[in-house]
Amino acid sequence: MASLTYELTLAGLAVGGAAALTGIGLIVTHRATGVLNLAHGAVAMVCAYALRQLVVVWGWPLWPAALVTLLVLAPALGLLLDRGVFRPLARSGADPARTLVASTGVFVLLVGAAVLLWGGGARDDAPVLLGDDPWLQLAAVPAVACLVTAVTRWTRFGRELRAVVDNRPLAVLAGVDADRIAAAGWAFGAFTAGLTGVLLAPYVRLDPYGLPLLVVEVMAVAVIARMRSLPVAIGAALAVGVTQAQLTRLHPEGWAEPLVRAVGANLFVIALLVAALVLPGIGGKGGDVLPPAPRAGRVPPGVWALAAGCLLLPPAVAGPDLRTAVRVPALAIVLLSLVVVTGRAGQIALGQAAYAGLGALFTALLAAAGLPVLAALALAVPLTGAAGLLTAWPAIRRHGLALALATLAVGVAVSRLVLTQPYATAGLAAPARPAGFTTDRAYYLLELLLLAAALLLVAALRRGRTGRALVALRDHEPAAEAAGVAATAHKLLAFALAAALAGLGGGLLTTGVQAFDPTAFDPLRGLLWFAAVVVLGADHLLTPLLAAPLLTALDAAGPAGAAAVVIGLLAARVGRIPPLTPLLVPGDRPGPPGPAGAPAGAGTAPPARVPALAPPARGDGADGADGSGGACGAEGSGRADARGRPAARLVAEGLWFTHRGGVTALRDVTLALPAGRVTAVVGPNGAGKSTLFDCLAGAARPRRGRVLLDGGDVTGRPAHVRARLGIARTFQQPALFASLSVEENVRVGAERGRRRDRPAAATERALLLTGLAGPVRSRLTAGLPTGTLRRVELARALAGDPHTLLLDEPAAGLDAAEAAALSRLLAALAADGLTVLVVEHDPDPVAAAARTVRTMDGGRLRP
Repeated sequence: MASLTYELTLAGLAVGGAAALTGIGLIVTHRATGVLNLAHGAVAMVCAYALRQLVVVWGWPLWPAALVTLLVLAPALGLLLDRGVFRPLARSGADPARTLVASTGVFVLLVGAAVLLWGGGARDDAPVLLGDDPWLQLAAVPAVACLVTAVTRWTRFGRELRAVVDNRPLAVLAGVDADRIAAAGWAFGAFTAGLTGVLLAPYVRLDPYGLPLLVVEVMAVAVIARMRSLPVAIGAALAVGVTQAQLTRLHPEGWAEPLVRAVGANLFVIALLVAALVLPGIGGKGGDVLPPAPRAGRVPPGVWALAAGCLLLPPAVAGPDLRTAVRVPALAIVLLSLVVVTGRAGQIALGQAAYAGLGALFTALLAAAGLPVLAALALAVPLTGAAGLLTAWPAIRRHGLALALATLAVGVAVSRLVLTQPYATAGLAAPARPAGFTTDRAYYLLELLLLAAALLLVAALRRGRTGRALVALRDHEPAAEAAGVAATAHKLLAFALAAALAGLGGGLLTTGVQAFDPTAFDPLRGLLWFAAVVVLGADHLLTPLLAAPLLTALDAAGPAGAAAVVIGLLAARVGRIPPLTPLLVPGDRPGPPGPAGAPAGAGTAPPARVPALAPPARGDGADGADGSGGACGAEGSGRADARGRPAARLVAEGLWFTHRGGVTALRDVTLALPAGRVTAVVGPNGAGKSTLFDCLAGAARPRRGRVLLDGGDVTGRPAHVRARLGIARTFQQPALFASLSVEENVRVGAERGRRRDRPAAATERALLLTGLAGPVRSRLTAGLPTGTLRRVELARALAGDPHTLLLDEPAAGLDAAEAAALSRLLAALAADGLTVLVVEHDPDPVAAAARTVRTMDGGRLRP
């Protein structure tokens, strides 16, 4: 027994050592470049194949071949990725979401290239580099870790690396060559990937699919270490490796035996899933969604006719055998699910193949239980949607790349623990086609009908208020929440609907081909589908209609791996090649990126001819048809305290707030905002003014103190709830939804504000009030000058019918005439009963309107 324990421990340490090397490489690459490199496993696979090519095929001696592979090929591959893919993205200021798409494209590209070069079969003759002694492999881990630690702590390169990690722009200004640091990080990361690949290849099947996914699984150790700590990553790798080895000793009887065996063989998968769902996200808030694609105009009827013709062509010209063609509509529905979650909501969903597989499995199981196949399919769709909801719920509330990692982990876990396990699929036959649709031609037409229904559903979602809310969250989540959009609820809705659509497509696919094939829902399929949708245009209904025939044709007619090479190459160039589908449709295009910190197009377009701000008219029926309210409908205006002074609607009592890192931004701040008055807070940068705004609006929660609204404590209420209670705000930098028009921006506030019964009328009032009711209303906000953007943001806030308005430096970027018009408007709004708080550097722009001016400095309010 002791001998068995010792042998299993050694085996676990060997696996854990290889996993630790993967963790070290991922952490170093992330710290040097900021990229979560999903392609790490594909690089490991390519290096393992290269070593086998040199030794087994070309007859090189082992160690010279290993040195060439690890010290020449692997670093060269890392440098190629840096120069060709990731350095252009870094220089363009790409966010973590876009770089993750690029790394996904590199993964798919390398896998496809390996299939083209070496075929898809498994190889069992990979050379053994360090022999059978696990201690040699284990010794490489602390050696590499010590080398990394020594370089980062005691060398100039290490100091520069830490400077780049802490603040890349500041490090560049200080003379640090950030590109050199990134290149070194990529070279070292590729070296560790290559070392992992050549060490693991002799003990697992060497094929283009298995080894990359295995390295993706052991990414769990880097996620557990939060992409920061090498000791934590090494400890987690060794612990999981040893535990996985020891679990092989368990042989329970009965139903638990296959489950325990599956868990024991896939413990790294489970660790990745738990880490992605439980631990905080990587990357921080603001880098977790894909930026909007260029907005296309209305699709010409001819384009729709062409797409419909392509789908109707197979049953029209082909014979009765449509076994390949029946895959197209089903795959289009799966890809349509990505249009919802990735295109409209901007979320990185890498596991749609898992939900498609679950839909296929549920359909087959329910049909085997005796349900008619259409009823089984109808029940499998909500079951898959519920599974997607359970997956998204733990990850969606965190920021960074938590959802991307969670969906990737789900894709691998479902494949490893469900779809390929005998306890779930043994003896499972594919469901028979529905009565009346047994022929390929009839079943194809049924799929087309369901595809059309799914397209109509998604089109209605995209055009409606829910679609606008999702776009608002994608474009600027804090602004959307400030307008009243419930971020978590809408993201969960999008994710559940996407999972349900994927389940529908998976069920149709399995029923159509009349075979349950787990490889059809392999995690690599999910990555390929995601990359295809992104490169063609994620937020366009034409994309699934074009991508499904393209992928099916490449798989059926082209050489193996051709689809992966084509799609991967395009996805890897995501920063340089625009989405392809919008190019077919004429429409608006966002302007070029504006100055740092400003929306795209801000300050780059010629000033729009927008009328001056207009004061609100009294008794104009703005609050309803009876004309009883003012322009803002501020209920309670005119309330007074016992001494006849205006009562305070919003009160901050003793607020303390400390940022991460220990900087205290607010120190015992107390502020009362009287109804029907303009209160101004002025002070220099860093005084704490914006933090005070965040605490009042619900974007931040103070460490101590409380916020009262009409006497009730709202300190724990989030931003969207406070917006619906009547607290509206603007931001220091204009916070607009760049892919929506001016009118649509304002309508989001009207649909999600305090009163939502007549959004069209509220939108029109706000546009008229701010002078935006002319032709500018139909223009995209990405391309308007700063003064107009300020007006749009103010109009969005007023459209929600607030009683309290918080304006963060509203005069910034305005000329003298615009600032004077703003001051007049604020005075008129306050006279109509609105409570207004204005934060400014300089009191002059608001001096005419403000009844009270307070000074803020060092986190404290002065009289």
